[in-house]
Amino acid sequence: MTLAPNALTAIGFGHLGRAVITRLEAVPLALPELALRLGVALAFWRSGNVKIASWESTLQLFANEYRVPLLPPELAAWLATAVELTTPILLLLGLATRLGAAAMLGMTLVIQIFVYPENYPDHLLWAGPLLYLILRGPGACSIDHLIRRRLGPPARP
Repeated sequence: MTLAPNALTAIGFGHLGRAVITRLEAVPLALPELALRLGVALAFWRSGNVKIASWESTLQLFANEYRVPLLPPELAAWLATAVELTTPILLLLGLATRLGAAAMLGMTLVIQIFVYPENYPDHLLWAGPLLYLILRGPGACSIDHLIRRRLGPPARP
């Protein structure tokens, strides 16, 4: 039995596809986990730096545009800036990652619900990695991983 040239091409592409998937699945999860941590940390870090670059402008934004409910603008500005300048460092180091990611996700939800509900595509880009980090942790390239190996139950591969 001979196969038509199109069938041979399909078999070749199928083999190539399986080979590519096998190679991709061989990449240690620590690499994409690190990329998730760094990507979302950078977004928050930049925002925090913009806030401290002009504190008066930041206070004006919180008083006139952001208007977070239940919090005075000064307190909301201070809290947002504190989260944006501390949690990225935690994510970068992989230290207290789940706590830092939870704070960032909480802030993202406040922004989504009360400040810019129309910007859900951007917020989903932040929430996705943050949810992964909360649920699965920072990965093997992290201080949390080292602490867990030393003090707690074995970490996942």
